[in-house]
Amino acid sequence: MFLNGLIYLIKPKVFRVIKPEIRVLGIDDGKFIPHTQGNTFVIGVVFRGGRSLDGVMHTTIAIDGLDATEKLTAMINGSPHKNQLRLVMLNGMTFGGFNLVDIRKLYINTGLPVITITQDKPDLDAMHDALKHLPDTELRWQIVLNAGIIHEVTNKGVKLYIGIVGITLKDSLSVLDATSTRSSLPEPLRVAHLIASGITC
Repeated sequence: MFLNGLIYLIKPKVFRVIKPEIRVLGIDDGKFIPHTQGNTFVIGVVFRGGRSLDGVMHTTIAIDGLDATEKLTAMINGSPHKNQLRLVMLNGMTFGGFNLVDIRKLYINTGLPVITITQDKPDLDAMHDALKHLPDTELRWQIVLNAGIIHEVTNKGVKLYIGIVGITLKDSLSVLDATSTRSSLPEPLRVAHLIASGITC
């Protein structure tokens, strides 16, 4: 895989066992007015499995900007929870409109495996067309390509679409199962969405 002109061979970490209380960081963005200038909040919540909320962190990113990867990296690496975290979950890879998270860079810069989760199948052709209306189109599209294969999986009887880096598909399914206690959406993401939506409504 090429990343900024360099080749990164990403070898996934293998978890010996996925513990029920694995510490996971779920990240989602707040509400914002599309196609405007400004910033929006991004919220991260630290969960032990799908049962216990241990902490909350936050940052801001530019709407339709290109700073999401950098801002999330700084938020994670600067958190007092960093040493306990085993994995990062993102609600998709687009935040604040089309501020794309390069999940390979996020993994390399934090050392934490990353899973992106969406409930709808990504339409890459539509995304590519949308990116043509923004500056740095090719850079943004390369970030999309860096995410690799999107896997269709079933969690609690519901189809989800996930991207993974730094973790095997088998282990990622075990993490989904361990953290999804109330619905098919893992608790770290569900709660991150609730908090992000609540503070920006």
